[in-house]
Amino acid sequence: MVFPDVLLTAALSIFLVLAMCAALVLVILSLRKPGNVLLAAAGSLVVVCLLIVTVSPLNVPLPVGLGIALLGTALATLGGNPVTRRVLEIATHGRVQEGDNGGILLRAPSIVAGSEGAVREVLRGGTTIGYLERLAVALGIISGFPEAIAVVVALKGIGRFSELAAAEARERFIIGTLASLVWACVVAALVRLAIW
Repeated sequence: MVFPDVLLTAALSIFLVLAMCAALVLVILSLRKPGNVLLAAAGSLVVVCLLIVTVSPLNVPLPVGLGIALLGTALATLGGNPVTRRVLEIATHGRVQEGDNGGILLRAPSIVAGSEGAVREVLRGGTTIGYLERLAVALGIISGFPEAIAVVVALKGIGRFSELAAAEARERFIIGTLASLVWACVVAALVRLAIW
Protein backbone atom coordinates (compact mmCIF):
# COMPACT_ATOMS: atom_id res chain seq x y z
CA MET A 1 0.00 0.00 0.00
CA VAL A 2 2.75 2.46 -0.89
CA PHE A 3 0.65 4.41 -3.37
CA PRO A 4 -2.03 5.54 -0.84
CA ASP A 5 0.72 6.63 1.58
CA VAL A 6 2.28 8.76 -1.14
CA LEU A 7 -1.09 10.37 -1.90
CA LEU A 8 -1.79 11.01 1.79
CA THR A 9 1.65 12.51 2.28
CA ALA A 10 1.17 14.74 -0.76
CA ALA A 11 -2.28 15.82 0.44
CA LEU A 12 -0.95 16.54 3.93
CA SER A 13 1.96 18.54 2.51
CA ILE A 14 -0.25 20.60 0.21
CA PHE A 15 -2.78 21.27 2.96
CA LEU A 16 -0.14 22.36 5.46
CA VAL A 17 1.58 24.68 3.01
CA LEU A 18 -1.67 26.30 1.89
CA ALA A 19 -3.08 26.62 5.42
CA MET A 20 0.14 28.10 6.80
CA CYS A 21 0.40 30.52 3.86
CA ALA A 22 -3.19 31.61 4.49
CA ALA A 23 -2.50 32.05 8.23
CA LEU A 24 0.62 34.09 7.44
CA VAL A 25 -1.34 36.34 5.06
CA LEU A 26 -4.05 36.85 7.69
CA VAL A 27 -1.42 37.72 10.30
CA ILE A 28 0.27 40.21 7.99
CA LEU A 29 -3.09 41.79 7.22
CA SER A 30 -3.82 42.04 10.94
CA LEU A 31 -0.49 43.81 11.47
CA ARG A 32 -1.68 46.55 9.14
CA LYS A 33 -5.33 46.57 10.18
CA PRO A 34 -5.90 44.97 13.59
CA GLY A 35 -9.04 42.90 13.82
CA ASN A 36 -10.40 40.01 15.82
CA VAL A 37 -11.75 38.16 12.78
CA LEU A 38 -8.39 37.97 11.02
CA LEU A 39 -6.60 36.81 14.16
CA ALA A 40 -9.30 34.26 14.96
CA ALA A 41 -9.10 32.87 11.44
CA ALA A 42 -5.30 32.63 11.57
CA GLY A 43 -5.41 31.01 15.00
CA SER A 44 -8.07 28.55 13.84
CA LEU A 45 -5.96 27.54 10.85
CA VAL A 46 -2.96 26.94 13.11
CA VAL A 47 -5.00 24.85 15.56
CA VAL A 48 -6.56 22.76 12.76
CA CYS A 49 -3.11 22.12 11.28
CA LEU A 50 -1.75 21.19 14.70
CA LEU A 51 -4.59 18.72 15.26
CA ILE A 52 -4.06 17.16 11.85
CA VAL A 53 -0.32 16.66 12.25
CA THR A 54 -0.87 15.33 15.76
CA VAL A 55 -3.11 12.49 14.58
CA SER A 56 -1.40 11.90 11.23
CA PRO A 57 1.07 9.00 11.17
CA LEU A 58 2.85 10.56 8.19
CA ASN A 59 5.56 13.19 7.98
CA VAL A 60 6.06 15.56 5.07
CA PRO A 61 9.07 14.99 2.78
CA LEU A 62 12.28 16.93 3.47
CA PRO A 63 11.99 19.59 0.71
CA VAL A 64 8.42 20.39 1.73
CA GLY A 65 9.47 20.23 5.38
CA LEU A 66 12.04 22.95 4.80
CA GLY A 67 9.38 25.17 3.27
CA ILE A 68 7.01 24.45 6.14
CA ALA A 69 9.81 25.23 8.61
CA LEU A 70 10.38 28.61 6.94
CA LEU A 71 6.65 29.36 6.84
CA GLY A 72 6.25 28.28 10.44
CA THR A 73 9.16 30.40 11.64
CA ALA A 74 7.75 33.46 9.86
CA LEU A 75 4.26 32.75 11.19
CA ALA A 76 5.50 32.23 14.75
CA THR A 77 7.63 35.38 14.67
CA LEU A 78 5.24 37.77 12.93
CA GLY A 79 1.98 36.35 14.23
CA GLY A 80 2.84 36.82 17.86
CA ASN A 81 2.81 40.61 17.56
CA PRO A 82 -0.89 41.12 16.74
CA VAL A 83 -1.92 38.22 18.97
CA THR A 84 0.03 39.61 21.94
CA ARG A 85 -1.23 43.15 21.35
CA ARG A 86 -4.82 41.92 21.25
CA VAL A 87 -4.40 39.84 24.41
CA LEU A 88 -2.83 42.81 26.22
CA GLU A 89 -5.64 45.08 25.05
CA ILE A 90 -8.22 42.63 26.39
CA ALA A 91 -6.35 42.21 29.69
CA THR A 92 -5.90 45.92 30.36
CA HIS A 93 -9.25 46.99 28.88
CA GLY A 94 -7.40 49.62 26.84
CA ARG A 95 -6.43 51.60 29.97
CA VAL A 96 -2.66 51.41 29.48
CA GLN A 97 -1.24 54.09 27.21
CA GLU A 98 1.58 53.05 24.89
CA GLY A 99 4.68 55.19 24.51
CA ASP A 100 6.56 56.27 21.40
CA ASN A 101 9.35 53.71 21.90
CA GLY A 102 7.21 50.58 22.18
CA GLY A 103 6.78 50.71 25.95
CA ILE A 104 4.00 51.85 28.24
CA LEU A 105 3.59 55.19 29.94
CA LEU A 106 3.48 55.21 33.72
CA ARG A 107 2.80 58.17 35.94
CA ALA A 108 5.21 58.39 38.87
CA PRO A 109 3.58 59.02 42.25
CA SER A 110 3.71 62.67 43.19
CA ILE A 111 4.98 63.95 46.50
CA VAL A 112 2.55 66.88 46.67
CA ALA A 113 -1.10 65.90 47.06
CA GLY A 114 -3.27 66.90 44.12
CA SER A 115 -0.43 67.28 41.61
CA GLU A 116 0.38 64.83 38.88
CA GLY A 117 3.69 62.98 38.84
CA ALA A 118 6.09 62.80 35.96
CA VAL A 119 5.34 60.40 33.12
CA ARG A 120 7.98 57.85 32.20
CA GLU A 121 8.07 55.10 29.64
CA VAL A 122 8.95 51.57 30.78
CA LEU A 123 9.33 48.30 28.89
CA ARG A 124 10.67 50.13 25.86
CA GLY A 125 11.56 48.05 22.84
CA GLY A 126 8.95 45.43 23.68
CA THR A 127 7.95 44.91 20.04
CA THR A 128 11.51 44.21 18.92
CA ILE A 129 12.18 41.99 21.93
CA GLY A 130 8.96 40.11 21.18
CA TYR A 131 10.01 39.39 17.61
CA LEU A 132 13.41 38.17 18.77
CA GLU A 133 11.99 35.99 21.57
CA ARG A 134 9.49 34.31 19.23
CA LEU A 135 12.17 33.72 16.61
CA ALA A 136 14.50 32.13 19.18
CA VAL A 137 11.76 29.97 20.68
CA ALA A 138 10.43 28.82 17.31
CA LEU A 139 13.88 27.93 16.01
CA GLY A 140 14.69 26.16 19.27
CA ILE A 141 11.57 24.00 19.20
CA ILE A 142 11.79 23.22 15.49
CA SER A 143 15.43 22.18 15.82
CA GLY A 144 14.69 19.99 18.85
CA PHE A 145 15.98 22.31 21.57
CA PRO A 146 12.88 23.24 23.61
CA GLU A 147 15.17 24.39 26.42
CA ALA A 148 15.46 27.59 24.39
CA ILE A 149 12.21 28.66 26.04
CA ALA A 150 13.89 28.70 29.46
CA VAL A 151 16.88 30.60 28.12
CA VAL A 152 14.69 33.25 26.51
CA VAL A 153 12.50 33.70 29.60
CA ALA A 154 15.56 33.94 31.87
CA LEU A 155 17.28 36.52 29.66
CA LYS A 156 14.13 38.56 29.32
CA GLY A 157 13.44 38.47 33.06
CA ILE A 158 16.97 39.52 33.94
CA GLY A 159 16.94 42.30 31.36
CA ARG A 160 13.60 43.69 32.50
CA PHE A 161 13.97 43.17 36.26
CA SER A 162 14.63 46.81 37.12
CA GLU A 163 11.53 47.97 35.21
CA LEU A 164 9.08 45.64 36.97
CA ALA A 165 8.51 47.69 40.14
CA ALA A 166 5.12 48.99 39.00
CA ALA A 167 2.15 46.62 38.98
CA GLU A 168 1.17 47.72 35.46
CA ALA A 169 4.63 46.85 34.14
CA ARG A 170 4.64 43.43 35.84
CA GLU A 171 1.19 42.63 34.52
CA ARG A 172 2.07 43.66 30.98
CA PHE A 173 5.37 41.78 31.12
CA ILE A 174 3.81 38.52 32.30
CA ILE A 175 0.74 38.58 30.07
CA GLY A 176 2.67 39.74 27.02
CA THR A 177 5.42 37.17 27.47
CA LEU A 178 2.97 34.31 27.97
CA ALA A 179 0.80 35.28 24.99
CA SER A 180 3.86 35.68 22.79
CA LEU A 181 5.43 32.39 23.87
CA VAL A 182 2.21 30.38 23.60
CA TRP A 183 1.74 31.53 20.00
CA ALA A 184 5.36 30.76 19.08
CA CYS A 185 5.28 27.36 20.81
CA VAL A 186 2.04 26.25 19.15
CA VAL A 187 3.25 27.19 15.67
CA ALA A 188 6.69 25.66 16.27
CA ALA A 189 5.11 22.45 17.63
CA LEU A 190 3.02 22.23 14.47
CA VAL A 191 6.14 22.46 12.34
CA ARG A 192 8.10 20.03 14.53
CA LEU A 193 5.35 17.40 14.37
CA ALA A 194 4.95 17.83 10.61
CA ILE A 195 8.61 17.40 9.69
CA TRP A 196 10.04 15.03 12.31
